[in-house]
Order: sequence, then C-alpha cells, then structure tokens
Amino acid sequence: MYIKPPKFVRRIFPSLVWEMPPSEEVYLTFDDGPTPGVTEMILEQLAKYGAKATFFVGGCWADDNGELLLKILEDGHELGSHGYFHRDHAKLNESQNREEMTATDNLIRRLTGYDVKLFAPPSGSYSATTLKVAESMGYKTIMWSKDTIDWRDKDIKTIINRATKDVCGGDMILMHPKKHTLEALPRILDYYEKGGLTAVTVSECIKNGAG
Repeated sequence: MYIKPPKFVRRIFPSLVWEMPPSEEVYLTFDDGPTPGVTEMILEQLAKYGAKATFFVGGCWADDNGELLLKILEDGHELGSHGYFHRDHAKLNESQNREEMTATDNLIRRLTGYDVKLFAPPSGSYSATTLKVAESMGYKTIMWSKDTIDWRDKDIKTIINRATKDVCGGDMILMHPKKHTLEALPRILDYYEKGGLTAVTVSECIKNGAG
C-alpha cells in the first residue's frame, strides 16, 4: 500500500517523487528483475502500443542479464535502481543504504554504460537516511500512485482492475515482470490507449517539472 508522506517530508526531501501533475500521460514502472523469458515479452507488448516504461532493476537479478538490460535501453525505455539484494531500506543505516545503491549503480554502468538517476526502494520502504543517501548520489526516489500488487496476486482480472480503475493522467502504476502481469499487460495498454493516455518513462515526467 502507498501512503503519501507528510508535507514536511516532501519539503525536506524534494527528490522524493510521489505525485505527478495532471497530464495525458501515465508512468509504468516494473520493479525487480529483469526476468529472462518474461521481460523480453513485456518489451514486445510495450512496443506494440508505442508505450515506454521505467525498469527498476535489482542488482542480484541484473548481474547475469546484461544483454537484457541493453535491450531495455535499446527499445527506448529507462533503467532505475531497486537496490542490490531487495533489502528493507528503512532498516538499513547510512553505510548499508549507500552500499546497496552504489553496488547496483556500478553494476548497471559496467554492463550498459548507463548512468542511473532514479531509485525505487524495495516494497516502498525507506527512511530519512535512505532519502539523504539517494539525494547525495543524485537520485530521485520514486514511489507510485497505483499498485497492482502483482507480486502477490496472480489473478489477471485483479491486476487489470488495479492498473485501470479510476486511472488518470499523472498516475504511476507499479508492476513486476511476472508471467501473469505479462498476460494482463495488453488489456491494460489497450485501456490506456482508448482513454487517450500515453505511457512514458518517469524521467519524461520529471523533465516536465514533476516531483
């Protein structure tokens, strides 16, 4: 579940992106992975609809999948950090937070040459220390406005409903590279397309002044 932080937190940590301005765009994020055999097919579906997404990859998943990371970038999507071992960042001290982020940052750069600018804390769990470390590394910390909870719930209709119910421009939709999410994705993208919504990367929104 996503809970918007108090206003004072947003003032202290302007790099915490939790709300997007009204627009005709939605922002798809895929956390965890990449998942061989699934991520490639997700890329195919996104291409069919001209949709772009942000893939927050975990270092432990990405380490053996450099070619897949490159494919994500070649298809016009972007990469973000999801930490290395999917740890609870709210429980980590400054050194541990930095180690998780730095290890993933270095890995992605080594495999792709790409400079990561976005961080999504696993399970949306973060502390003031997490945000300070992320900000010191030049990261925006990314949350979500709609959570499909597809890591737990495998019912395709449920995933579609969570990704589309009351959706509006500016929404950030959190998904994961799962087989059942892949099955739901064409209907989700079709719904957005018919509703006049375009899926773009998180950075596109930030570039246009969100945060």
